[in-house]
Amino acid sequence: MRKILGLTFCLFVFCSILNASGSKFVVVIDAGHGGKDGGAVRGIYKEKEINLGVALALGQLIERNYKDVKVVYTRKTDVFIALDTRAEIANKAKANLFISIHTNSTSAKTTNASGADTYILGLARSEENLEVAKRENSVILLEDDYTTKYEGFDPRSPESYIIFEFMTNTFMEQSLQLANLIQNDFKTVAKRPDRGVRQAGFLVLRKTSMPSILIELGFINNQSEASFLSTKSGQQTMASAIYSGFKKYKREFDKKQGKFVVADKEDDFSFDTKDSAAVENINTKEPVSNITQESKKADLTGKIEYRVQFLISRKKLPDNSPSFRGLSPVTFYKDEGGYKYTYGSTTSLKEIMDIQHQVNTKFKDAFIVKFKDGKRVK
Repeated sequence: MRKILGLTFCLFVFCSILNASGSKFVVVIDAGHGGKDGGAVRGIYKEKEINLGVALALGQLIERNYKDVKVVYTRKTDVFIALDTRAEIANKAKANLFISIHTNSTSAKTTNASGADTYILGLARSEENLEVAKRENSVILLEDDYTTKYEGFDPRSPESYIIFEFMTNTFMEQSLQLANLIQNDFKTVAKRPDRGVRQAGFLVLRKTSMPSILIELGFINNQSEASFLSTKSGQQTMASAIYSGFKKYKREFDKKQGKFVVADKEDDFSFDTKDSAAVENINTKEPVSNITQESKKADLTGKIEYRVQFLISRKKLPDNSPSFRGLSPVTFYKDEGGYKYTYGSTTSLKEIMDIQHQVNTKFKDAFIVKFKDGKRVK
């Protein structure tokens, strides 16, 4: 009988280990504001739209490059979600990370302030940090019976924020680790001014049961920054920086879990352009093209070659197609997605980034792709 019980126990433990090893890492991506809550608005620029664009782009990157990660969105459309509901979504999903995405502003109509910053939960140690928290928390005023739901918390009163001084955050160390990684990549990957990692009392972070951060992408009342953040390319740039920080955090997490961590693979930083003007209309009548699929005839054998992809078409296009908007010469490669057109060819990452900036003036969604021996490398 003891042997049977012992065997049963071992089998239970073994099955539990298998179940744990097979479980996915869960990250909840929270696009701040939405619906009747527009967040900060300056002219044509709306915070809720910027936040959602970056959130969806970030989720797309994670889903494309990590099969062992489940992405949960608090919202994927323009809908209103209460602050406590956002935390409930994360807790119910048993998330490993919670990333809340916002866009900053000041009370002035315009500002010269610029740059991204990343917050973790805590007592605001400066008036500026407190003002950011008050603005983000004021969304609860749009909720029914908020005084009961949030236990008398008044987002407009500095005295209400004293509670955050006495709160102990079990996940502060991990939250700070993630915040530092992402903040560094805002500087190195997105090339944005660095405003550092900060602390403030955000209600959306208060009840999350996992490492949690809140990101302020930039200032919507800074004309230049608002213009950048409102473009798809700007949103993809910011999403790439957040993803880069997430990737480093995930690598360390896996190591601590005793998982085998392979050397970094080349990430697929392309974005879904099916709704973009850069996708060629399938009904366009064009003759068969004689564009070569090979890149320029420099000796690239065994070397990494970079190009800028700017256009997808369901069929070949002629050399002088107006769809290229003056780019010449262009090359293409073909896969199940169709004919994918590229411009430029170099082994220098710096050079191809300069070329990408030029192409982005004509195709704002253009991105860099990598080749080896004439074949696309992912």
